[in-house]
Amino acid sequence: MLNKLTKIWKIPDLRKSILFVLAMLVIFRAAAHIAVPGVDTSGLKQLFEGNQLLGLMNIFSGGTMQNFSIVMLGVAPYITASIIFQLLTMVVPWLEELSKEGDYGRQKISQWTRWLSVPLALMQSFGMITLLRRSVPSIMPDFGIWQLSLAMISILAGTIFLMWIGELISEKHIGNGISLLIFAGIVSGLPTSVGNVFTTYDPTQIINMVIFVVIAVITIVGVVIITEGQRNVPISYARRVRGNKMYGGSNTHLPLRVNQAGVIPIIFAIAIILLPTMVAQLFVNVKTALVAGAAQWILQLFENQLFYGIAYFVMVVAFTYFYTAVIFHPDQIAENLQKQGGFIPGIRPGSNTAHYLQKVVTRIVFTGALFLGVIAVLPLITAQITNTQSLVVGGTSLLIVVSVVIETVNQINAQLAMRDYEEI
Repeated sequence: MLNKLTKIWKIPDLRKSILFVLAMLVIFRAAAHIAVPGVDTSGLKQLFEGNQLLGLMNIFSGGTMQNFSIVMLGVAPYITASIIFQLLTMVVPWLEELSKEGDYGRQKISQWTRWLSVPLALMQSFGMITLLRRSVPSIMPDFGIWQLSLAMISILAGTIFLMWIGELISEKHIGNGISLLIFAGIVSGLPTSVGNVFTTYDPTQIINMVIFVVIAVITIVGVVIITEGQRNVPISYARRVRGNKMYGGSNTHLPLRVNQAGVIPIIFAIAIILLPTMVAQLFVNVKTALVAGAAQWILQLFENQLFYGIAYFVMVVAFTYFYTAVIFHPDQIAENLQKQGGFIPGIRPGSNTAHYLQKVVTRIVFTGALFLGVIAVLPLITAQITNTQSLVVGGTSLLIVVSVVIETVNQINAQLAMRDYEEI
């Protein structure tokens, strides 16, 4: 490990890229402490500590919501816009054709994704400001149309700034920029959490602390196994004779990952499960008794830990299958294999190959979907066993952190391998 770090440091361009990424993450954390103008954040800390759903959002934003920062939305609008265009690519034929046009198509879709992020950021900022103002009216004492507009524009500017930083990081090929920003937000809260454990140390809680450590270790090992796990489908290429020469005849494999969706299903599930609560908060104080009663009932329903846990688990599993279906196209893979003269031994080319690949993916994704679902609700189960909320988002946070670390390490190793090849 030490030799590899030394080797990385001795390569000038790789060293500069890593230092640049670290500098961008420092700038992001500095921006996280710049509050929206005219906002009093003194009452927000207690709100986020007492509300589990808002606390979950605050963790993913790296504490920016608690600070009512200009980057409080993080890169959520951009992620939402990306998901929307991925879905549209499946539905709209001309978008699907555009996505197959190489760099031009990808650049065009990326540009439209950035444009869509702007109205999404404005809508999400308005909803979040309204929700927080209803929960803590004192955060904006002189609230008016001018202050609302200024706050929304500030948050929009912060979101666009993070999108820009994320793309700059991705261009360095040291991990995915968006993922690294989420990673930095989660890790930034680690020192505070560790400090709180020591400042509020209670000898009677030593068993709970040991349980948390054991669960964290098991979770990390499980994340690594599932993230790196894959099913290798054997592929053979038929021999072809051209003139006096023979081509092909090689054997290889098609890797199918157990967890192809990554952490996207959890992000999907969080967005969906937070929506009813956020909408209900807006209507809980209306004058119409029926609407106010329905809003209050929704809030009470989602405060029920059993219902929340079951709904969260089901959504994560369902979205894992859904997103895998979005990104994995067995028909295209089967068609490409047939064009290249490849086939799966014992399986006829064409539709039979596509059906076989779909069957294999459905089976292996079942393991990945269950794992993601368990990781999502593991903190809730642990909280019920130990009667403490110290690990409210531990499983999901560890999943994201470990996944991003693995992805970043793989990209750095690829950079090293490429340079070794160039030297040869």
